[in-house]
Amino acid sequence: MTSRPPSTENVAIENVETLSDNWYVLRKYTFRYRRRDGSEQRLSREAYDRGNGAAILLYNREKNSLILTRQFRLPAFVNGLDDGMLLEVPAGLLDDDDPASAIRREAEEETGFRVRDVIPVFTAYTSPGSVTEQLHFFAAEYADRDRVGAGGGHAGEGEDIEVIEVGFDEAMAMIERGEIVDLKTIALIYHAAIKGLLGNS
Repeated sequence: MTSRPPSTENVAIENVETLSDNWYVLRKYTFRYRRRDGSEQRLSREAYDRGNGAAILLYNREKNSLILTRQFRLPAFVNGLDDGMLLEVPAGLLDDDDPASAIRREAEEETGFRVRDVIPVFTAYTSPGSVTEQLHFFAAEYADRDRVGAGGGHAGEGEDIEVIEVGFDEAMAMIERGEIVDLKTIALIYHAAIKGLLGNS
């Protein structure tokens, strides 16, 4: 996100206050907002800035399978998710890379698979009411020969990632049973079903 707050005809940022700059950055914005009826309101909202990210569906047509990761997620844990372990597609922040380069890096770090031909799928805001993050979604085919390492992430960054190969039909069933509850993962699995990347389509 740029350091200079944007303004438009209907929105004017008046003040920005940094509330926390620890793990990521939490800011409080005070702004004037012109409503649809022409009246103006002065509002305050907080936005969590963690940078933009990318996620990828790694799929194998021949085996009708995909690669997922399992790792502990504190926010999900404190919000009632049993042991806090989430099944997810590989994902991560862009840092200073372009989205395609970033997701190749993250896929290899997390899963050990080195992917080259990544296909952009769509770009979306995952929680626009409170988080600035824009997420770039990708898909790529993988083969067993593409695995160049064990994956697992960086222990020094607190990552402890289990790599799991799941059949597509089972992945769909796991969504139905509430065992896959991560939105980016659900979106990419449903994308694979709609586009016929996997399954019987």
